[in-house]
Amino acid sequence: MMQGILLSGSGDIDVMVHGLMKYSFFGHEVWITTTHVSLLFVMLILIVFSIIAGRAIKKGAEVPGGFQNVVELIVEKLDGMVNTTMGKNGAKYYNYIGVVFIFILFSNISGLLGLRPPTADYGVTFPLGILTFILIHFNQFKYQKPKDIWKDMCSPLPPWLPIWFPINVISELAVPVSLSLRLFANVLSGTIMMALIYGILGWIATIWPAALHVYFDLFSGAIQTYVFCMLTMTYISNAIGEEA
Repeated sequence: MMQGILLSGSGDIDVMVHGLMKYSFFGHEVWITTTHVSLLFVMLILIVFSIIAGRAIKKGAEVPGGFQNVVELIVEKLDGMVNTTMGKNGAKYYNYIGVVFIFILFSNISGLLGLRPPTADYGVTFPLGILTFILIHFNQFKYQKPKDIWKDMCSPLPPWLPIWFPINVISELAVPVSLSLRLFANVLSGTIMMALIYGILGWIATIWPAALHVYFDLFSGAIQTYVFCMLTMTYISNAIGEEA
């Protein structure tokens, strides 16, 4: 079971999602896969971290130090990122963007623990794209008038000539797909590259691939996390508009 979850040290080059165990659910066969187990590890790490961080803040000193300082720095940087992108509307999305950012980042860098990153599974990234899609159109219908939405969907032509309406609908439906595919493809490509290196070189690839882990897991993982959250905030801000 653990050999199916761990990527490092395996002799093959298999990076597919595999079923580890199955059970019957209302007459249907349901599988627990490597993605589920990797997600469980990531969630346990985040839950433990959040509990420790919450206690550190509640019992924190006026002059922070050590772990409290790290937690406050993380919150400050994430809130600053949201404020810079969303302006006055950012305060409502501190928690959501912060949670998504930390979840995706930890998922992307879980390869450092020898796990198959959950974000290398499209079944994980697509729901994240759907959440962004729902938030975009929730805010659009909340803050914009129907006539303005119709005008925007008919753009660049006048609203009485809706030739571009079908194309704009397709463009809107493509948002969650493009968001999720970008994250999924980049993480999966890094996972495949590292699996190829370990699978081809075997025991020789024990120390020097650390530099590649720094790029594929840390650098690329952080960049993809930032891009996903930045696009999410930009889309939501555009849906809210200037008058909100």
